[in-house]
Amino acid sequence: QVQLVESGGGLMQPGGSLRLSCAFSGSMSIINSMGWYCQPPGKQRQLVARINSDGSTNYADSVKGRFTISRDNDKKTVDLQMNSLKPEDTAVYYCRAQHKFGGYWGQGTQVTVSS
Repeated sequence: QVQLVESGGGLMQPGGSLRLSCAFSGSMSIINSMGWYCQPPGKQRQLVARINSDGSTNYADSVKGRFTISRDNDKKTVDLQMNSLKPEDTAVYYCRAQHKFGGYWGQGTQVTVSS
């Protein structure tokens, strides 16, 4: 049984930083990539960052240079370091583990950027 549990969300002022962490339980052998998605209020869920099995990464244009995704295979965690936060980063952030036939979602963690 695969489970993803996110942590690290909260309220932060513009310009601040937050670090999200996703803990993965279960076998990672079938997982091709791990990623973070966000769903702003009233909008669809969208990709923020993804790290592939070969270590390559992909980022949404809006977060390039500000966010960094990393993975620790021993600890089975995927983190998202978010710097220079903006009010438009406010969203529920979801962790996703992708495999060939689909994937798994975490329950989400709220990030609010406001002064």
